Amino acid sequence: MTLNVTPKEKKAQLRNEKLALRDAMTTQARIEGSLAMADHAAEVIAFEPGAVISGFWPIRSEADIRPLMARLAERGARLSLPVVLDRETIVFRELVRGAPMVKTGFGTTGPGPEAELLDPDILLVPLSAFDGTGHRIGYGAGHYDRAIDRLRAKGLSPRLIGVAFACQEVAEVPFEPHDVALDAVLTEDGFRIFNEQGGQG
Repeated sequence: MTLNVTPKEKKAQLRNEKLALRDAMTTQARIEGSLAMADHAAEVIAFEPGAVISGFWPIRSEADIRPLMARLAERGARLSLPVVLDRETIVFRELVRGAPMVKTGFGTTGPGPEAELLDPDILLVPLSAFDGTGHRIGYGAGHYDRAIDRLRAKGLSPRLIGVAFACQEVAEVPFEPHDVALDAVLTEDGFRIFNEQGGQG
């Protein structure tokens, strides 16, 4: 007898399974995978000089995209990092070389409150799982979904590029109406575009 599993419960199950696989990767594999991501995407992500790209400082077993962010900055990107203000809200503060980094909640690090708030044109988003159609499972708090909603309410259309290791791919993510799909995903195996907007500026 098969029990009815809600999309939320299925997502939680997939999230736990894929984060466990990510956690099980060796430090060396994560480092090599992160550097491969920079090689795959640094010249492929299209944007105009001055475009705002939000990245992230890695926590737990996330990919370290700082090499990628540095290369995007060399191409003229203006970098920002997400900052968790509360359980509902993240904002994006400008990341300037040499500026102090502070603890910004939920284990994250980012620029301090004196940094300028920016609206990203491109978001590089950590996630727990994704599928071959661009649907994703985040960490369960919905921060990015709400942040994207706020940007769209301003008339903006940020590109969403998921960042994950290949082991985090699943056959199918349960998709709900409020979910925001990825335009592209970056893993150590390559850069995959789901929506034409993912690779083009």
